Amino acid sequence: MDPAGDAVGTHALRARRAIAIATRPRTRVASAETMAISPVIENGSQTMADETECQIPAAGLILAHMSTSSIDTRLAAGGRRRTAQRVVVAEALASAKRALSAQELYERIRETHPTIGRATVYRALEQQVEDRMASRFEREGHVSAYIACDAEHHHHLVCTNCQRVDDVAEDVVAPMLAAVGRRHDFAVDHAALDFYGLCARCRSRRR
Repeated sequence: MDPAGDAVGTHALRARRAIAIATRPRTRVASAETMAISPVIENGSQTMADETECQIPAAGLILAHMSTSSIDTRLAAGGRRRTAQRVVVAEALASAKRALSAQELYERIRETHPTIGRATVYRALEQQVEDRMASRFEREGHVSAYIACDAEHHHHLVCTNCQRVDDVAEDVVAPMLAAVGRRHDFAVDHAALDFYGLCARCRSRRR
């Protein structure tokens, strides 16, 4: 036996193993219990949405008004990268039955996702408004409130007492927009109208 030859063969085998390990694709496996939030990559830079890593349970993310696939589709349409934070905020807002302030939504989300950051919720809400996934309303005291909305609806009835928000059909508003165009010789491209007042339930309670 040639000790030198054995040494060369051993080194060659170790080198092949090292190359195989280095080039093997890495697969991240998410458990059924949790889904780790990854860094958000925007405009070529990588930033953490929160100072601490947030573990968000994957279970129970079922919407009453908007499916997860619908949220994914609308995020993609807005050019947004799908992250667990954005999905959680969108789902929480879509399941709300009234307009919520950013602070109210943050407190609601923290009940099930205690490590999510306030700034993350605020940022996700503003992105949803930009992408027309949500509408922003003004409360007394210049406090903004948010409600999830369909892409087709841009007009709303906002109850200033209970914060309930209802959609106004386009065919109701269209004649008014046409009249505005004729009166002012203006070609209306699109409009978003919010009507503030009291809903029928709140009016009946005040009688």
